[in-house]
Amino acid sequence: MKMPTAAIREEILERGAISFARFMELALYCPETGYYETKKNIVGQRGDFITSVSVGSLFGELLAFQFAEWLGESKIQHEKLKIVEAGAHDGRLAADILNWLKTHRPGLFSETHYVIVEPSAIRRRWQNEILAEFSDKIFWVAQITELKHGPSALGHPQLGIIFSNELLDAFPVHRYGWDANGQKWFEWGVALAGEKFVWTRLENSGFGIQNSELEAVLPDNYTVEQSSAAEHWWREAAGIFSRGKLVTIDYGYTAEEQFLPARTRGTLRGYFRHHVTNDLLANPGEQDLTAHVNFSAIQTMGEKAGLKTENFCPQPRFLTQILQKTVAENCFANLDAKRVRQFQMLTHPEHPGRAFRVLVQGRSG
Repeated sequence: MKMPTAAIREEILERGAISFARFMELALYCPETGYYETKKNIVGQRGDFITSVSVGSLFGELLAFQFAEWLGESKIQHEKLKIVEAGAHDGRLAADILNWLKTHRPGLFSETHYVIVEPSAIRRRWQNEILAEFSDKIFWVAQITELKHGPSALGHPQLGIIFSNELLDAFPVHRYGWDANGQKWFEWGVALAGEKFVWTRLENSGFGIQNSELEAVLPDNYTVEQSSAAEHWWREAAGIFSRGKLVTIDYGYTAEEQFLPARTRGTLRGYFRHHVTNDLLANPGEQDLTAHVNFSAIQTMGEKAGLKTENFCPQPRFLTQILQKTVAENCFANLDAKRVRQFQMLTHPEHPGRAFRVLVQGRSG
């Protein structure tokens, strides 16, 4: 079995220095040996980081309420509904959503198919274990495009929701640096120095910001990331449903926030056992690698594909708005102490939930 380190070293020896995007792809997704392929318990107190899902079931239940409202508003009689989750990891969020729908919206539950976009056979097995009781409701596809063009094509017209939670930040990113002396951008690549992976400069393949006034004041080596893979995925997802929503929850910035004095080395980070690691090239396959989402770029992709931006706000505001809409229902009328703590973790300024943003785009058909 070839480990990510061996696969990366072999590719560099064969082709020369590679882009960081390729390094990140191999480190995280190398078949059977990449970080996301082998680390099942990376989320939670015993893992490398905490997510909204690991806080408790309330996050998924609030999403389920909102999904039910969206689907109910647009449903045509006898129409099959689709909820599509991309980046489901071990399936816990899917279980929380489906359990809530089964209990509180049984009619909608019976008419809904839950589709998981998952290219990894290993992660599909993890998800299947968690979701065994919903085996008749769950369908898997390897790529988002299969929903429209592959053997699992759903047909048109169709109503559905495609959503992801902390997915886009894990797409490979290219890293670009500013050469203040040469007044030009270059790409950061990865090379070998003996047995060690090291940073090296590559020729820029076309990246630019078209803002000479800003470039004039950028410090040397100012670094930014760009994820063409995430933008491409969003554009493809935007074309799946003729009616419905496309939603992502993640941490990131807008175009106006991309260039800040405190962000001279970009947003790319490594995470290992709840600690930020400084050496992004160390131990590929053993640490998580993640970068902030450029929400402006993602939003533009969706709008070019015909979607309308309906909401872009911090996660605390989004979840609070949902909870406020549930006042008339008993399902969230009396939150016990455990669920109150969960809500605080998801929304309070002193907890991690404050860093996440929600982008909702839609098409009414």
